Amino acid sequence: MVREQYTTTTPGTCLERPKNEYVYKIGIYGWRKRCLYLFVLLLLIILVVNFSLTIWILKVMWFSPTGMGHLRVTKEGLRLEGESEFLFPLYAKEIHSRVDSSLLLQSTHNVTVNARNSNGEVTGRLNVGPKMVEFHGQQFQINSKDGKPLFTVDENEVVIGTDKLRVTGPEGALFEHSVETPLVKAEAFKQLRLESPTRSLSMDAPRGINIKAQAGNIEALSQMDIKLHSSDGVLLLDAETVRLPKLPEGTRGGSGISQGLYEICVCPDGKLYLSVAGVGSTCQEYSRVCQ
Repeated sequence: MVREQYTTTTPGTCLERPKNEYVYKIGIYGWRKRCLYLFVLLLLIILVVNFSLTIWILKVMWFSPTGMGHLRVTKEGLRLEGESEFLFPLYAKEIHSRVDSSLLLQSTHNVTVNARNSNGEVTGRLNVGPKMVEFHGQQFQINSKDGKPLFTVDENEVVIGTDKLRVTGPEGALFEHSVETPLVKAEAFKQLRLESPTRSLSMDAPRGINIKAQAGNIEALSQMDIKLHSSDGVLLLDAETVRLPKLPEGTRGGSGISQGLYEICVCPDGKLYLSVAGVGSTCQEYSRVCQ
């Protein structure tokens, strides 16, 4: 402990003040001062390096007040220009391209688009793979630019909303079950064939069936029988000539043997009817059929 001495004097008395036995130096000297300067210099170097790295990162990542690099933050959402690669799933409400360019989704394996409900369950899925395109959902629909349904598929039916369905394959179209359509038509200068290789072919319509060939022939070929049946109406063959070229020719039998034999008679209006065969023509006897 430093002891201070106080001396009391009276005016006119001159006394010598005692000398200080201890001298205090204020400040940092020696190795402490050098360590402090070295520490301050090290902090300054770290500050400059951090500031330089921050400037370099901002420049490399293209940070700006509106976004980062090709990513821009707008009032409508995020705008990303150029090609981008996503390593993890992307969740978005709407994705669209610029007005003057198309939207390209590309992957080395497949591209999968999922739609989920509020519980996180997948309600629709579109999977584009290297060999096939799969869709999982309750209904698949393709609309025109006017909003008209062109193609609709669900569990019950397939609806094609276009005015015309064209099948261009060389083998045509194969249907395992029935087909319901108002018109079946071939291309111009092409043949139309309706064929069932191993089963029967049936055409049903409540108000009639119209088969027309405007510039060619109509052929009906069958290994067995061809039956033309009309329950209430008539069978009309409207042509200039009706030919039956392969009818068998009968041989002359004994006289008076006509039981079970008939001859075909023709009315002036073209109506056909059978008449019991006799030695001569018996068509006149049944002429009342033509009335």
